[in-house]
Amino acid sequence: MRIGLAGVGHLGKIHLKCLKNIPEWEVGGIYDANPKTAEEVGQEFGVRVFPTFEALLDASDAIDLVTPTTTHFELASQALKSRKHLFIEKPVTHTLTEARKLQKLYAEADVKIQIGHVERYNPAFISVKDRIKNPMFIEAHRLAEFNPRGTDVPVVLDLMIHDIDVVLAAIQSPVKKISASGVAVISETPDITNARIEFVNGAVANLTASRISMKRMRKMRIFQKEAYISIDFLKKESEIISLVPEADRGKNPFAMTLTSANGDVKELEYFKPESPQINAIEAELKSFYHSIKNNTPEEVSLDDGINSLEVAHEILQKIKVNLTLIQ
Repeated sequence: MRIGLAGVGHLGKIHLKCLKNIPEWEVGGIYDANPKTAEEVGQEFGVRVFPTFEALLDASDAIDLVTPTTTHFELASQALKSRKHLFIEKPVTHTLTEARKLQKLYAEADVKIQIGHVERYNPAFISVKDRIKNPMFIEAHRLAEFNPRGTDVPVVLDLMIHDIDVVLAAIQSPVKKISASGVAVISETPDITNARIEFVNGAVANLTASRISMKRMRKMRIFQKEAYISIDFLKKESEIISLVPEADRGKNPFAMTLTSANGDVKELEYFKPESPQINAIEAELKSFYHSIKNNTPEEVSLDDGINSLEVAHEILQKIKVNLTLIQ
């Protein structure tokens, strides 16, 4: 199956490397709004360069869209009208209005759309996702050093949206209430934001994202009945501390024994799952291929992308970001 790549900036080049490592995909060519960049990347990777996005569409079965978020709707709309399968890097679109229009076009196109919420494929998350059962409190910190690339959108859409997607996937309940605060330190929009998301089932998520930190951090802590799960997305490591079932007590010599004030004895055991040795971007692009080939649901669907965008925009409203241009 032939895929065309639109956008060969920093992330686009990473996508191109990954696509060339996936035998199921044939890279038909690339397009970038900057012809000089496109030519340089085309020569570096030995791929065909198309002068226009329309020409790339004509030569492709599917499109990998890694252009700036502000261009997603226009290019995705063209692809859907041409009935091309679409992989769209997160966030799905710049505005909610665009996302909802895209949803209508998607319903008419009879193609697959997958959204690039890559943390779903992070080895650390994969190693524990089957152990996440009805979490009631999630805390996440996603901190980054300042980089001018990405400041065209608020930190909520650039960084926090990764954790919003994971939280929505883990807590299968409608959002009840959102509280948030943020500060614009360097950019025109908040560079550091904290949000509290409350769900109908009583679960709560507390998310912090910053792009002006002195060190990088991508950690999530998940609390649920009888277990605590820690995920380090940056180091690709996870840890689980869980209550030992009564029938299995005394079997693990390394288990920690706790005695409550009323004499109840509990055992806790520590487990460090082995993370699979995979490239997350390659994994999501393979998943996209197999959803097309086997006509199965996308692992991260358009609805998933829109749900995350809706929460992100409500957070922006709570911190009173001027949403005039992103409605």
